[in-house]
Amino acid sequence: MTRIAYARVLFSGPGLSRGALAQSLRQRAEALLGEAHLHDSEQDPEAFWQAVADAPRPLLVVDLEPRADAMHRDWLRQRIAERGNGEAVFVVCSALEDAWLDGLAALLEQTGRHLPCQDVPALPEQHPWSQIPPHSQRLLLCNGPRCTRKGALGLWKTLRQRLKAAGRLECPGGVHITRSQCQFPCDLGPTASLYPQGEWYGVNDEAAVIRLVDERLVAGRAVPELRIDQPDGGAQTH
Repeated sequence: MTRIAYARVLFSGPGLSRGALAQSLRQRAEALLGEAHLHDSEQDPEAFWQAVADAPRPLLVVDLEPRADAMHRDWLRQRIAERGNGEAVFVVCSALEDAWLDGLAALLEQTGRHLPCQDVPALPEQHPWSQIPPHSQRLLLCNGPRCTRKGALGLWKTLRQRLKAAGRLECPGGVHITRSQCQFPCDLGPTASLYPQGEWYGVNDEAAVIRLVDERLVAGRAVPELRIDQPDGGAQTH
């Protein structure tokens, strides 16, 4: 067993109550730590704060939110401190994916990346998550239970990175992306819907997401073979 300085490690992130990836995380955590404490951030939010309050110290919170950045990490640290239970609590953020599991032991041992929930730097008064991001189109990627089991969380990361690299993520004339609950039709998913055009797409792998971004969202060309709302579209394999 890997030597861990923490009395408990709490993993928190979307979808951790279901799916193959969550099960793999549970198995890996049990192998490393002898136990696994997972909280699904899409479920009861109070359960997370209660789990933090009740956990023995020192506690490491591993936040697996795919969109986590430095401000999200500091926001989480601040919220833990504000609720009066931040003593000897540390936070590290890392998006969960298949390859990431192989580096879990290293992440737990890299204590320099684990930041305390005390003396948290003040957050700026104006921050992006309290403003409507500029955009001209909005793409909703389904993160319902069936699409999640088909790999939607990993596709979300590709979608965000590809749009950001193209300079089209949440900017004037760009695309605002959102993870949704079940959009249907599940058998053609993971699904994505584009507004205001009202177009629906099936993106069952990374290549399809890249095509959707590069050809439809950046170049503005039609990609009818990805469409699932037209008789000649929906050529996705299940």
